[in-house]
Formats: sequence, C-alpha cells, structure tokens
Amino acid sequence: MTPMSMTNLSVNLNKVALVRNTRHLGIPSVTRAATQCLQAGAAGITVHPRPDARHIRATDVVELAELLKAWPDREFNVEGNPFHNLMDCVADLVARQLPVHQVTFVPDSEGQFTSDHGWNFPQDASRLKPIIDQAHALGLRVSLFMDAEPQAMAAAKAVGADRVELYTEPYAAAWGTPEQGAQLQRFAVAAQAALDAGLGINAGHDLNRDNLAAFVQTVPGVQEVSIGHALIADALEMGYAATVQAYLQCLRSSS
Repeated sequence: MTPMSMTNLSVNLNKVALVRNTRHLGIPSVTRAATQCLQAGAAGITVHPRPDARHIRATDVVELAELLKAWPDREFNVEGNPFHNLMDCVADLVARQLPVHQVTFVPDSEGQFTSDHGWNFPQDASRLKPIIDQAHALGLRVSLFMDAEPQAMAAAKAVGADRVELYTEPYAAAWGTPEQGAQLQRFAVAAQAALDAGLGINAGHDLNRDNLAAFVQTVPGVQEVSIGHALIADALEMGYAATVQAYLQCLRSSS
C-alpha cells in the first residue's frame, strides 16, 4: 500500500528540533529525522515555526523543503499563526521554488505553550479571508485549525479554506473514559458537516497509537493526520522507522 492511498500520516518534527536546541551540537538532526520518517512511509512532514524559534527555526523550514525536492510524492505542511511569521516562511519557500503544499492556520499566541483551540466564526472571518487569498495566490492549500463545532464549518468554507484540521485534544483526553464514545460522535458530526460544506478534513493534537485507529475508523473523510509529540516520544524507544510503521498500521487497520 502506498502512503497516499489511505489517511495520510504527516510527521510533526517540532519536538526533534526542541531537543536539538538545548545544545549547540546540531543533534538530533531534523533533516535526518525527516529522511527516516519518509523512508518508512510517512506521507509528509509538518513543522510549526514560532516567532521565538523555540523549536523549528526558519533555517529548518528551508532545509526540509530542500530535502522534500527528492520526495515529489510527499507533502510539506507548514503550520502556525498567519499573523505572526508563517506567511514570511512560506513566501520565502515559494520564491526559492521549493516545495510547500499546505499551510495550516492556527490561532495561537506568540508565547503559547501549545495550540489549544481553533478559529472562531464569525469573529475571525474578516481578518482570515485576505490572508487565505494571499496563500492561494502563492499556490498553497489552506487548512484552518478548528474545534469540532459543526456550525462553524460552512463559515470556514465561506472564507476560502480548502480543509479544516480538527483539534483532537478533547477526544484524546476522553480516551479510556466514559466520555470517549460521546467525543468520537462529536467529531464524526463535525467532520460530516465539513464534508457537507465541501471541505477536506485533517486532524491532529494528542493522537497516538492507542486512539488513532478508532478516530479514523469512526470520523468520516479524514485525509491527513498530523502527529508529533506522541510519535517522537515513541521514536525515542522504538526508532523512527518502527514508529512510523506502527502508526501506518493503525491507519491501515481503520481503512
């Protein structure tokens, strides 16, 4: 089975960069991590450069795009707040004629510990539309980081989004509790609303080897999952190749 024939796995490499940045030795290597994940079958690489460069740096974004030239069937997803440094990063890649396929707009603050909520509609619509238009002018697919709120999906489509990335932490937090089933159904309803609006569906945040298969099996239309923290934590024990294969097996078992 090829990486593109089921729900795609995009590996978020922020935590590799976070460990590297604690010293000045260049290890662990972000590009070597990407290479091993791609060799193991990952369909893409995700990075989330932040203004404080506490993990992924602007140089990493360029080096990973250079690497991905050798993998034309894989995708590069650059995520972040479009009102911070994200658009400068992706415009630079486009100007260099380097591969970048998708931008994921996330409404995080500059010092935020991790992404923890999606965009709000109608409040965010007027400021998002021109920057979505800008991304489209660069030839990029736009995904909006969204809570599982069915009523917001048509509004996300109306401002020009191509996809939504469902913020899955509430589902992950409910895993193994009596709320698990209700959360799964909540996400399934939101995903169906997105499909009905004409949006593609991505998902991510705290998905792991335990909860991934059930999510993709129950939630309709998931085209891509972006997984970082849990996958890199598993890779510390299992290695990149075995870890990517384990996550791909979760996706295969749910297809």
